[in-house]
Amino acid sequence: MAALSPLLLVTICFVNLCSGYSPNWDSLDSRPLPEWFDQSKIGIFIHWGVFSVPSFSGAFIWYAWKSFKDPAIVKFMSENYPPNFTYPDFAAQFTAEFYNPDKWAEIFKASGAKYVVLVTKHHDGFTNWPSKYSWNWNSMDVGPNRDLTGDLAAAVRKQKDMKFGVYHSLYEFYNPLYLQDKANNYSTQKFVKTKTMPELYELVNSYKPDLIWSDGAWEVDDTYWNSTSFLAWLYNSSPVKDTVVVNDRWGKNTPCKHGGYWNCDDRYNPRVLQKHKWENCMTLDKGSWGFRRPATYADYMSIEELLKTLAETISCGGNLLINVGPTHDGRIIPVFEERLRELGSWLDLNGEAIYSSVPWAHQNDTVTSGVWYTSRKSTNQTMVYAIVLNWPKNDQLVLGSPVVTPATKVELIGYPAKLSWKAKPDVKTGMVITIPPVSISTMVCKWAWVFRLSGLGN
Repeated sequence: MAALSPLLLVTICFVNLCSGYSPNWDSLDSRPLPEWFDQSKIGIFIHWGVFSVPSFSGAFIWYAWKSFKDPAIVKFMSENYPPNFTYPDFAAQFTAEFYNPDKWAEIFKASGAKYVVLVTKHHDGFTNWPSKYSWNWNSMDVGPNRDLTGDLAAAVRKQKDMKFGVYHSLYEFYNPLYLQDKANNYSTQKFVKTKTMPELYELVNSYKPDLIWSDGAWEVDDTYWNSTSFLAWLYNSSPVKDTVVVNDRWGKNTPCKHGGYWNCDDRYNPRVLQKHKWENCMTLDKGSWGFRRPATYADYMSIEELLKTLAETISCGGNLLINVGPTHDGRIIPVFEERLRELGSWLDLNGEAIYSSVPWAHQNDTVTSGVWYTSRKSTNQTMVYAIVLNWPKNDQLVLGSPVVTPATKVELIGYPAKLSWKAKPDVKTGMVITIPPVSISTMVCKWAWVFRLSGLGN
């Protein structure tokens, strides 16, 4: 065979090897997920914007008021605001005078979270950065008169081992260009080409996010949004092409099918092992993504509920994205801070069962309820972690899933001595662990105890 010319070699390289990812899902879905995301396990979600001013029913208040005509919201607005008051009138009251991004970042770091995702634009279209594509409807032109996104990005990145991500809604409730495209059955793309995609490019080039959390694509397929073209640029040419992570909300046809990792749905928690990397985005306020003034203490997730959700999620291969909703003036209320610091104190002791862990052969125990497993592999052995949500009775913990061997060892993380155990009689799997008295439980940890198992046969 004749030798190939240098020009032909360059052409072949360009077409087949050097072109990177193509703007189609087969190509984009083949991109390996950057390792940092799976290893991080825990993130903080922040829903903050103009909707934080009324702080009555969450981030969808404008749509629920004007389109759904929710009776409770209609009543709230009529009783508390003038007859001609509009949702955009709230923007001037989005003041953020107590916003201290360094304090926020310290709280998030203390929680044990490894990444932070800020809502930079929700479905109302207001941008929390000075976007040139959102004139007079952004945090620099009205309200805070400040680049909220840039300030938080800088604060988070000052913390060790923390990543910064941005949430961005493709869709806007009442943008005239979007409504015009919709009226034309999406045959035109004026909104996409002049608003939503330019914003995304602007976000990436300005803030270089480690994660892009897309949303608002539920009304139309990804082809309208030009999603694959953007992602091809993001993976091939953007300043974060090698490290950025994205989710799966790029069109009504993509959730749980396409993208970097999968959200599938809000508060998605399948409680069974998934074949694809996924994330459980959930709220500490059980009823809202944004701050709610009417919320009662019972509306907030307890630390026991949070740790249960964490164990279920990590055991099944997911990440947990924990949402807080700051106030209009920039405060993270004490109940949110308390819950995050409690989580951090638990992770300070038990983090080896969470960070960089991988799912084990079993996700939850086959005999005792309230026990979830994770594992950690090394060159010599596999450590298995049993996360026990309820302290066992009678000083015995019965586990049905482990296969014991003469080399099996059992430890309670935080307790200095190894624990004695015996095989369950007359069965091939399972063990009975003798545990310290119940008084030891509060000395070791207040909630969700972790047992480290080594030398197992499975």
